Amino acid sequence: MRLHRLAAAVLSAAAAIALAPAAPAGAHGSPTTPISRTAACASGGEQTGSAACRAARKANGGDFGRFDNLRIAGVDGKDRQVLPDGELCSGGLDAFRGLDLPRDDFPATKVSAGRTLTIRYRATIPHAGEFRVFLTRATYDPRKPLAWDDLGSKPLVTVTDPALDDGAYVLKAKLPQRAGRHILYVVWETSSTPDTYYSCSDLSFPAAAAARPAPPATKPAAPSKRPAARATTRAAARPVATTRTTRPPETPRPQDLVSAQRPGDDDRVTLGHWIVAGALIFGLAAASWATAGALLRRRRENR
Repeated sequence: MRLHRLAAAVLSAAAAIALAPAAPAGAHGSPTTPISRTAACASGGEQTGSAACRAARKANGGDFGRFDNLRIAGVDGKDRQVLPDGELCSGGLDAFRGLDLPRDDFPATKVSAGRTLTIRYRATIPHAGEFRVFLTRATYDPRKPLAWDDLGSKPLVTVTDPALDDGAYVLKAKLPQRAGRHILYVVWETSSTPDTYYSCSDLSFPAAAAARPAPPATKPAAPSKRPAARATTRAAARPVATTRTTRPPETPRPQDLVSAQRPGDDDRVTLGHWIVAGALIFGLAAASWATAGALLRRRRENR
C-alpha cells in the first residue's frame, strides 16, 4: 500500500509540473548609463524611491513592469506609426505609462555638450539587432509629454550588433550643443526576435548662460552752459574794437612853446662856444679881405 501511495504522489507531482505554465524568461535589456527611467523606477530599478518614480508608480495604479522588459512585438521598424506622441517612454504599455509623465525631476545624468557620451545598455538576455539613439531638440520642453517631433528625423548614431562587454552593449554618441534638461531616446530593434525595446534616459546639460540685459539707452547730454558763459566772459574781457579818429592838431600853448625851446643840459651854448665861433668868423673875414686886396693890386699892376 505504501508503495502504491508513494507512486501515486510522484505521478501527481509530475503531472502538476507538466501542467504548470512555463516561467517567463529573465526579460532582455535597458540602458543603465545614462540611467533610463525604467532602470531607475520600474520593478528592480535603482532609484524607485525618488519623487518622480513614486509618481510614476502611482500613475501605473501602484504596479510596475520589470525594468528590462519594456518591449513591443511586431513593430518592424514602424516606430512612429505604432507609438503615438506622448507615449514614447512607456511604449504605450499600461505597466509603464507613469514614465510618460512630463516631469523634470526624473533621475538624470549630468553631461556636457561636445563630449562623447558612453552608453551602457544592460542585456539580461542578449540579442542581435540595431540600436538607434536620438536626442531631443534644443527647443525641447520637459514640461510637455515627449513627441516624435521633439527627437528630429535622424538619430545621433546607429549601431548594429555591437559587442557585449561585461553584460552590456557599449555605444558612443557625440552630444551636440544643448542646455538644461533633455531626453536620450534609445530604440533597440532586435533581429533575432520580433521585439523592439524603447527607453528614455534623462540628461542634464549645464544651464544656458543668462543673457545680459542691454544697457539702457542714454539720452545725449544737453550742451553745457558753462562754455557759453566762459565765452561770454572772455568776450566781455576783451576790449571792444573802436574806430580810431584823427584828432586835429591842438594849438600849442605859450608855456608849451617855452618848454619846447628850452635846451637840455647837453644843448646849452656856453660863452667859450661864442668866443671860438667869433674868432673863426673873424679869421675867415680877414682872410677874405686879404685875398680880395691882393687881387685888386694885381689888376692895377697889369694895367
